[in-house]
Amino acid sequence: MVNLSSGNAKAIIEDGELVSYQVNDHEYIHQKGSPGWRNSDTEMFPVIGPTAEADFRVHVPRGNAIQDQHGLLRELDYELLSNTETTAEYVKYYKAGTVIKNSKFPDKSSAQLLIWPFSFEFYKSFKLTDKDLEISFRISGEKDMPFMLGYHPAFKLYTDNPIIVAEDQTISLDAVIKAGSRALEVGNCHSVVLRDEKELTIKTEGFGHFMLWTEVSNMICIEPITFYPYAVPQMQLHEGFDYLSDKDRHYKVTLIP
Repeated sequence: MVNLSSGNAKAIIEDGELVSYQVNDHEYIHQKGSPGWRNSDTEMFPVIGPTAEADFRVHVPRGNAIQDQHGLLRELDYELLSNTETTAEYVKYYKAGTVIKNSKFPDKSSAQLLIWPFSFEFYKSFKLTDKDLEISFRISGEKDMPFMLGYHPAFKLYTDNPIIVAEDQTISLDAVIKAGSRALEVGNCHSVVLRDEKELTIKTEGFGHFMLWTEVSNMICIEPITFYPYAVPQMQLHEGFDYLSDKDRHYKVTLIP
C-alpha cells in the first residue's frame, strides 16, 4: 500500500491500483466492495473489448494472439519501482510467448490460457499535487508491436442525477446505463467533466476517445481509450491497433477537482 499526500489531497495505491483519491476529505474513487464493480481502476492492454466471438483469437503480424476481454495485462502483477511523498512508479514485464493463466476461466470464460507474441514493459506512474492527480503510462516494447490502450477508472457517485459533459455533449447516467455492456462511446474527445456533488475534470493526452460504463447508480467508469472496440466486429478487432516505433509511447490522464 502506497500513500501519497500533498496539502489537502491524498491518494492511496494498492499494488498499482488507485483505490482512493481524496481532496478536502471528499472521495472521488469508487470503493472496492461497493456495488457496481470489484475494482477501482485497471488497464486494458494490448487489446480493448471482448474477443469471445472471435474464439479469443486476435490477428497480429506474428499470427493469432490469444486474448480475453481487455487483454492480458491485468493478469500480470505490478512491481513498485519508486515512491516519494507525492509520486509512485510501477512496471509490468511480459516476455513474448509467455503463457498466462486466465483468471476468468472457467467461471466467466472458456479461454484457459492467454498468450501474446511480443515482449513489452508497461509503466504506470502517479504524481499528486494539491491541484490534481496525474496518472501516466509509458509503453516500451518491440518495434511494430500492435496494441490498444485503455484506462479504466471508476468514480464514486453521490447524487441521483450526475451528468457527464464532453465538449458539446451532455450525457445522463441513464444514457450510460442504457448503453449496457457495450459502453457508451464518446469519440474524438480529450477531456470530460463529471458533475455530481463535486465536479471532476478528466483530461487526457494520447488517448483520443472515451467510453462510459456502469450498471448501477453509485459509480461510473469514465475510460480514456485509443480505440472504441465495438466499432468493428470482433474478428476485425485488429483494425483498431496502433503500433510501437523505436520510441516509447506516452499517455496521461489528469484528474482535476
